[in-house]
This record gives sequence, C-alpha cells and structure tokens, in this order.
Amino acid sequence: MSKRFDTPAGPIDVLQGIQLEVARGETVAIIGESGSGKSTLLSLLAGLDAPTEGSIRVRGHDLGAMGESELARFRASELGIVFQQFHLMGGLTALENTSLPLELQRVEGAVEQARVALEHVGLSNRADHLPAKLSGGECQRVAIARALVVEPALLLADEPSGSLDARTGETVMALLFDLVKRRDTTLLLVTHSETLAASCDRRLQLVDGKLS
Repeated sequence: MSKRFDTPAGPIDVLQGIQLEVARGETVAIIGESGSGKSTLLSLLAGLDAPTEGSIRVRGHDLGAMGESELARFRASELGIVFQQFHLMGGLTALENTSLPLELQRVEGAVEQARVALEHVGLSNRADHLPAKLSGGECQRVAIARALVVEPALLLADEPSGSLDARTGETVMALLFDLVKRRDTTLLLVTHSETLAASCDRRLQLVDGKLS
C-alpha cells in the first residue's frame, strides 16, 4: 500500500510499499517521528482516506470497495478511535458522549451499555459531568469508553497519552491495555513512547514512509 499527495512542488510519497498484517487480539505499536506518515496511515486504516496504490482489508472487508455510507456504517460498528486531544462533545455529559456511537446506530439499551463502559474505566461517579468539569485523564478515559462501547474489532489509538502528564498517561494506558486484552480487541497504537511500544506484542517503525 502506498499514498502519494500531489502538491504545487510536485508529488510527495508519504507512504511507500506498506505491508501490514495484524492478528485478532494483537497489540501493535507504530513508532515514528513527526512527519513520518503515522497519521496518514491511521487515516487510511480508518477508511477516512484511500491509498494511491494497494488495498486495505479489515476483517475481510475491502475498504476501497465500499461507498461512503457503507464505510460510515463499518467505522461505526467495527472501528474505535482514540485521539490525543479526546474530541469529546463539550455540550454532552460523559455518559452522553459514551452512548453517542450507539445512539447513532439506534442500538437498543445504548445508555445502559454506556454506563457499563464508564464503569469499566472507573468513571461511574462522573457520568453526569461535562468535559469541562473533568480532568485530562478523565476525559481520555471517557474517550476510551466511547471507543470501546461498540465492541470494535479494531481500535486505532493516535498518541492517546500525548496530552497527559506522565503519571496520568501511565494510568490511562494501563487501563487501555487491560481493556483491549480482556475484550480480545486488536489495537494499533501510534506513539513516540518506547515504553508504550514495549507494552505491545509488536513494535514497528515508520521511517520516511516505510514500515519496518
């Protein structure tokens, strides 16, 4: 798989000849410097962009063969994404943020499932709080609960502890690893941290658009 962007200065090959196969339940870390193509890779795996060459298959589904509406349904049911900056809805409570992916799919019992997800991340007592009333670590735990409430086959995590202090980051990441192991969720983690990478089953490095 490759990804090229056309610019006024000419084409830029951001990703070149990427070959990646991840087993169910496996945790894989992608290490790379800023500008190495990590975010582009996650965007492709999430079906938010398409490769210039090659294909992407998740659980046997070819993302390139899907239309926009089909891709949206696939992301909602099969993928979870945790970002560095949380991306919570400021006007929604922790419970409402967590239940949102299920509500959008009209899942019966969405609120009850969201309460269970918040309990799993230790935030039952903060369910009715808005993000502005939560700490950074609590916001990231809500984001984790929101990503996992749909029981995704694949969880994509983009520097999930990057905006947290070291101690809080360690706590949040320990929780994340515990949850994905217990649920047999496949995790693809983009990080600068060698410590976090060492906690994964596999560590890969992205340098100049090439994965090794």
